[in-house]
Amino acid sequence: MTADQVKGKGFRGALNYNLEKVSQGKAEILDTSFTEVNEKSIMEEVKMVRMQRPNLAKYFYHTSLNFPPDENLGNEQMNIIANEYLNNMGFDQHQYMIFRHYDADHPHLHLLVNRIGYDGSLVSDSKDYERSEAVLRKLEKQYGLTEVISSKQAQERAMTKNELEMIKRTDTPSTKMKLQVMLKEVLSKKLITEQFIKQLEAKGIDVRFNQASTGFVSGISYGFEGMQFKGQHLGNTYKWSSVKNSISYEQERDYAAVHEANLRTAAGQSATGVDTYGRIIAIAKGHRRGPKTAHGDPSTTSQGTGRLQERISKADSRQHIPTTRTRETSDGYRLSDQNDGGQHGTNKTRQQPDRQQVAAQSVSDRGFISDLLGTNHSNSDMADPALTPNRRRKRKKKRGLSM
Repeated sequence: MTADQVKGKGFRGALNYNLEKVSQGKAEILDTSFTEVNEKSIMEEVKMVRMQRPNLAKYFYHTSLNFPPDENLGNEQMNIIANEYLNNMGFDQHQYMIFRHYDADHPHLHLLVNRIGYDGSLVSDSKDYERSEAVLRKLEKQYGLTEVISSKQAQERAMTKNELEMIKRTDTPSTKMKLQVMLKEVLSKKLITEQFIKQLEAKGIDVRFNQASTGFVSGISYGFEGMQFKGQHLGNTYKWSSVKNSISYEQERDYAAVHEANLRTAAGQSATGVDTYGRIIAIAKGHRRGPKTAHGDPSTTSQGTGRLQERISKADSRQHIPTTRTRETSDGYRLSDQNDGGQHGTNKTRQQPDRQQVAAQSVSDRGFISDLLGTNHSNSDMADPALTPNRRRKRKKKRGLSM
């Protein structure tokens, strides 16, 4: 027996779905806690209980209990099993409905439950999948039902419904099934890591390890026929924790073999356009980054010198340094005629003089500038560019009189 669980915000959708199945003759109600079986009445009762926890979003619990095709039990026994399941999951004082469906090739039940109890208590959803599997195993033994291996114990993941339908249509095994068979064959040979990788690649299987910079490997995934599978999705046998015990693996010895396998896998996926591994795909596409410098900029390394110089040249060509001519008006303001290479015309702005700012921006070696301009221009004149020619003449005349 298996269970598919769903937690949601709305009771109404699942309720209408099941009631519609009943009206079509594809389902029947085995048990319920509601006083009347119609949508309006049921939703009113649910609303009253919800008032105790108005801020709880996911108050609705919906699960289906699925039995093997040959385990066609009577309604009474199935109802007992369903109630036992709810009680063991903690839903012993809660609103519920139990439906039996006849629209599939195997017997199954649908259970609709309010997670909020009549007293306002709430059934936690923490580890509910693990608790559900434990309850199912208990009920299988208690009622002599077919025992199903739990997902933790399963060495291979079972086929999904879609895979089964595809096999029926095409009469060929699924990609996952073929991959599981080939992996099992290679793992049975007890190879060292490098041989394991080479044999998988010879069969058209791309293998990628989740390898840290220290060399530690924490996971493995496989690519086959254009599809990617994590080891855990194929089954416990194909997880790295199991694979490393099935082959001869040593972290220090096999570091290079694992790293090179990752690069080959990335290169192969890049060629087919399958972008699954992010940064490693970038390496395969020729964008491998050099080692970082002290400032963390890989573009300054020897590998990136050409691209860096190209970017600098382009930046220089875009950034034309403007030339500015300044003239003073009669009211003490200056007009700036900015020549930016003819791209934006003339920019005229009115600027109020600020002696300290202008002096701070002047060239440091004023003596050298004075020598170029001649002895008639002192350093003090250079430090005061706001003086007009008339003012300079008046200042010189005043200096002559003082002497």
